[in-house]
Amino acid sequence: MGIRTRRKKLHISYLLFNAMFNKEVYIHRREKLKSSVGNGLILFLGNEESSMSYKDNLYPFRQDSSFLYYFGIDRPGLFALIDIDQDEETMFGETQTEDDIVWTGYQESLTDISDKIGIGKVEGPSQLASIIQQAQKQARTIHYLKPYRPEHTLKLSALLGTNESALLSSVSINLVKAIVAQRSIKAPEELVEIEKGVNMTVDMQRAAMNLAREGMTEAMIAGELQKIAIANGGNLSFPTILTVNGEILHNHFSTKLIKKDNLLLCDCGAETAMHYAGDLTRTFPVSGSFSNKQREIYQIVYDAETAAAGILKPGILFRDVHLFACLKLVEGLQQLGLMKGNAKEAVEAGAHTLFFPCGLGHMMGLDVHDMENLGEQYVGYTEDLMQSKAFGLKSLRLGRSLEPGFVITVEPGIYFNPYLMDIWESKNKCRDFINYDKLKIYRDFGGVRIEEDFLVTEDGHHLLGKALAKLPEEIEAIRSKIE
Repeated sequence: MGIRTRRKKLHISYLLFNAMFNKEVYIHRREKLKSSVGNGLILFLGNEESSMSYKDNLYPFRQDSSFLYYFGIDRPGLFALIDIDQDEETMFGETQTEDDIVWTGYQESLTDISDKIGIGKVEGPSQLASIIQQAQKQARTIHYLKPYRPEHTLKLSALLGTNESALLSSVSINLVKAIVAQRSIKAPEELVEIEKGVNMTVDMQRAAMNLAREGMTEAMIAGELQKIAIANGGNLSFPTILTVNGEILHNHFSTKLIKKDNLLLCDCGAETAMHYAGDLTRTFPVSGSFSNKQREIYQIVYDAETAAAGILKPGILFRDVHLFACLKLVEGLQQLGLMKGNAKEAVEAGAHTLFFPCGLGHMMGLDVHDMENLGEQYVGYTEDLMQSKAFGLKSLRLGRSLEPGFVITVEPGIYFNPYLMDIWESKNKCRDFINYDKLKIYRDFGGVRIEEDFLVTEDGHHLLGKALAKLPEEIEAIRSKIE
């Protein structure tokens, strides 16, 4: 058989099952998009399959999230074109061949599945180029998003007859803003899927708390967590962060052995069959209980997370929620003698970023960092509220006012990164607020993070997902049963 047919044999899950919302959902979404953009053509590129070690051995396929949002078809190699002026929508993709049927069995035709989302016109990919060329001759506007995959850049450049520099400079900001406005507000059917993703993630977190034992590797536990996500019909929403070195923000699992006196940080997420994400973090002692030092730091993070979540409501700037959490972290660290001076002044000076050099949270939906490929300034900020360039605060992905329908994470932490501590001390940085001498006994501490997922409601907020142990006593009750 040819390359194309052998490739189909290795990854067919996306062909065997395509979970979708009702037709009216996709029609309504596209109608709203057309109204927001106004005129011209909107070009969407679905994702392609990507090879790992050789051409036929593929990474698991993941469809582009904006393509999923408006079209719902979870197959590779597709294009979609919306002609706003002619009120016409077309799906472009290959038809199934006899060889495909041999390897994958008969699959629903692109025509039939397109009809399920309200698109009656289906063409082969070769037809798209002539349509684009004709639109260019008529000086019509072609809206498209910034490509985040190199193959998208090549395809768009070829379709539009332009180089990469001109391609990127002509990305439709109007389209970006219209998509952000829609995808930011989660519809009821999306919330059902997100709740599923969060509940799957709760199961993963519970498994980690029950499985972790001295002498196991981080990878052994992470593998069991991925099994839960796959068994529930989905997969991971991001590579699992499971580590005894929690001071490194995105330290993924390794073959490192877990020791009894370690804190284990587990930041994991599942996504459903429809690709809606969950994202939760817990930190727990490998032994049956926290040491005094571990419990003190954990309690500070717990108090900051609880306080920050408590003020979530429409109209409040998430940047202010972030700064409020930072203040609570500083106040806790001051009680331990690790920080000093006026707490508000310490936050204004950025002294807290030695311990919390990142943002409090982010949007969550079809992407675990929702719509991040569209640009953080457009997703998390506004024309009147620009993203900071300051250390720590520049990593806050979401700063804008919260609105009903937003789904967000809240995830404060305290991280004792010895390399960062050495750099800051050598520069005498923020010495008016940091007791460097007392920090020395925390060089090997690691880090603590607690993360939960919330829906912003009309009158406040709602915690998503099943109950999951968070109080130190609750975590110790689980861990004390481990032999």
